[in-house]
Amino acid sequence: MSAGSERPGEIAFADFMKVDVRVGTLIAVDPFPEARKPAFKLTIDFGPEIGTKRSSAQIAQYDAASLVGKQVLGVVNFPPRQIGPFMSEVLTLGVPGPNGEVILIHPESTVPNGGRLF
Repeated sequence: MSAGSERPGEIAFADFMKVDVRVGTLIAVDPFPEARKPAFKLTIDFGPEIGTKRSSAQIAQYDAASLVGKQVLGVVNFPPRQIGPFMSEVLTLGVPGPNGEVILIHPESTVPNGGRLF
């Protein structure tokens, strides 16, 4: 859903619980020149239960080096998605900023990797 889109209808709490949102630490942020829109390839450590997963994110306004070590939230139970030559395994979460750029969602303070959003 993009900014300004119609709001989805109500869902049951059980439906929300099916979406597995976890915290992970960015351990690598690499250029993704093959992407249609400016993006990075992210490698995220979600802790020992889930492991390391990869994601593509249109967050080109960020400095790649400053992102390494930052914690982010991601949906870890969507099926992998092919994005050009890259297989994205998780959906890294963000919200639209004032100029339409993606602002990453992250915990206020450092928490253990793999913690589930509730």
